[in-house]
Amino acid sequence: MRATVLITGFGPFPGAPFNPTEPLALALACRRHPAFHDVRRIAHIFPVSYEAIDRDFPALLKRERPEALIMFGLATRTRHLRVETRARNALASTLPDIGGNRPNAMMIAPGASGALPLRGPATRLLRAARAAGVPAALSRDAGRYLCNYLCWRAAEAARTGMPRLVTFIHVPSAANGSGPPRLRPALTLDDLIRAGEAILREAVIAARRAAS
Repeated sequence: MRATVLITGFGPFPGAPFNPTEPLALALACRRHPAFHDVRRIAHIFPVSYEAIDRDFPALLKRERPEALIMFGLATRTRHLRVETRARNALASTLPDIGGNRPNAMMIAPGASGALPLRGPATRLLRAARAAGVPAALSRDAGRYLCNYLCWRAAEAARTGMPRLVTFIHVPSAANGSGPPRLRPALTLDDLIRAGEAILREAVIAARRAAS
């Protein structure tokens, strides 16, 4: 069965002029591996904007109809991969997006539950990242900014059955390995791509199992 996987990242934002999730998502969409020979991979980079997510995300799902959705976001204060397990019904009303827009509420969906689970095999994805030699951990807190906002919208979509599998991976800042060792990030972009490929392979397996 030919599977469609949507892989997303984010562009730069204040404090992060280089967002490694953009080249990561683009690399995974064209990565060569036998496991991907019948997998249609679509990469999309979101501007760090509430308006962009509300506009583009539903259109992407309607147009591409992915079986699996793998989202990547940057967590500048972590030094390992974080496999998120839920989205929080929370907004950072004091933190603007790249357009200067701030939420006018403290919750994404007033009256809804405080959190929604992400429908992905989090433990298996965690093991895949670690098997690739990249430190990773499960996380129950996707924050209150755009990463969590996209997580929530994806979790809402998954409740309708499409996509079947939804996962969000927070990655640390990354570089290409240049500069003095003491100033280098904990992981390089090559590290993130290696772990991302392992996660993608496991997600494809899980999506096919869910469809069978």
